[in-house]
Amino acid sequence: MAIVVVLIRRISLVQGDIGTATSYNPPYTPTKCHGNRQDQFPPGNLFVSVNEGLWDNGASCGRRYRLKCLSGRNNRPCKEGTIDVVVVDFCSRRPCPSTMVLSNDAFAAVSHSPKAKINIEYIQV
Repeated sequence: MAIVVVLIRRISLVQGDIGTATSYNPPYTPTKCHGNRQDQFPPGNLFVSVNEGLWDNGASCGRRYRLKCLSGRNNRPCKEGTIDVVVVDFCSRRPCPSTMVLSNDAFAAVSHSPKAKINIEYIQV
């Protein structure tokens, strides 16, 4: 039974999509979703900007994703576990450097390397 529980925890995101993540620094406002409103940011500042593929003409504002770090170039950048993030913005750089651009707090929750580009698995929750 213990083995089954361990396996279920390890494959919890099996149906997710694969992408990349980078981080971005403040200021985080204004955003494309809610401008300068401070209440758009969730507790713990676990939020993201998304690339054009996820933006969906702004329909992604407020969407929640569960993500985890899979790998990266810098000596095992990943931390264990998953985090839930909220979409608050459209990636401001063209082209966007990754699928999701995480706030510094969100990135620090999944990676040991603050400036790395990491591979992630994510699913809308």
